[in-house]
Amino acid sequence: MTFTRRRFCTSIAAAGILSGIRPAAAERPLTVTDMAGREVRLPALPKRIILLEAHDLLTMSLLHADPASLVVGWAAVDRIDSEQLQKDLLNGHLASTVGKQSPDTVSLEGVIGLAPDLVVTTSFMTPQGDADPMVERLKQFGIPVVFSDASSNANTGAQTADPVTALRNSMKMWGVLLGASGKAEAFTSFFEQELAGVTSRLAGTTPVTTYLEVQSTLDDCCWAAGRKVWGDLLALAGGQPLPGVTAPWFEKLSLEYLLSTPHDVYIASGGGWASGSRPAIGPGIDPTLGRRGLQRLIDGRPAFDHLRSVRAKRVHGIWTGLITNLPLNILFVAQAAKWLHPEQCVDLDPAAILDRINSDFAAFPIEGPLWASI
Repeated sequence: MTFTRRRFCTSIAAAGILSGIRPAAAERPLTVTDMAGREVRLPALPKRIILLEAHDLLTMSLLHADPASLVVGWAAVDRIDSEQLQKDLLNGHLASTVGKQSPDTVSLEGVIGLAPDLVVTTSFMTPQGDADPMVERLKQFGIPVVFSDASSNANTGAQTADPVTALRNSMKMWGVLLGASGKAEAFTSFFEQELAGVTSRLAGTTPVTTYLEVQSTLDDCCWAAGRKVWGDLLALAGGQPLPGVTAPWFEKLSLEYLLSTPHDVYIASGGGWASGSRPAIGPGIDPTLGRRGLQRLIDGRPAFDHLRSVRAKRVHGIWTGLITNLPLNILFVAQAAKWLHPEQCVDLDPAAILDRINSDFAAFPIEGPLWASI
């Protein structure tokens, strides 16, 4: 094609028009404080993001109308733990898979080949922090890296930060990255208001001893939630772990210990993958399947029907996404509080909280129920 002077001038004029209508804010440099407490500078709002923890896309969807339009690659996709939610969040876009569930599966070449302008990672996927070889290589290529989980911050003790502080910092970070600080502040206020409603109902109550299980499968018992993260949320709901649980994250208990230690409530965890073994609980899953999965745990594990919580018929299950996604932690706290303290929380409606998240924030509705009981 002959590139005439007239065609050249027309092209220049068109480029000028296009540059004139481009959002000015998108071209301004920005500085964000990530969940590791690091200040990271970007030349503009990111438009080609790689998520090394795919479930961060859910947080993005509470602040952006079509977050997958900004995501060119992701890893640990199965940790979204819901096939329907994966599909909804992608919204017809394609994201290249750059890794699976562990750091050793992430392809540096695959990441760089996608020409990202931001890589979002976690302490699990890049465990050495700033000194991690993956992070160092990305910085050498001029690709900014931010951490999206509080446990990445080994210097300030943020790994022991309370869930509310973690949520506040996370939403602030994503608000800056997505140019949606106002909506991020609105969500944080909503979260804190709903949490205050739970804690006010529980004022003066005695914590209920609870066996909260992080991995509920027939063939691998009995993994109890630790004192931090899951345990923090349980405490906000008016519960406490079994006295023998001392680990911060999770701890394997013997069946004999579980049977000999009185506890009032059993809360299992379930999700969308391996639902033949775990209770099938999650967005878009028939709630009857979740109840059947809980019953299979009771019937299929030796002597489980002798647990005090089972005899009292206080057996429940949650979708793991209520723990792994910070913005959804309020749903776990509210629902667990209703299970642990039914009299004080008779008027508490976790389903209404989910409805509010869907109507006021979520780009794509998160279909409930996200819990089950037998």
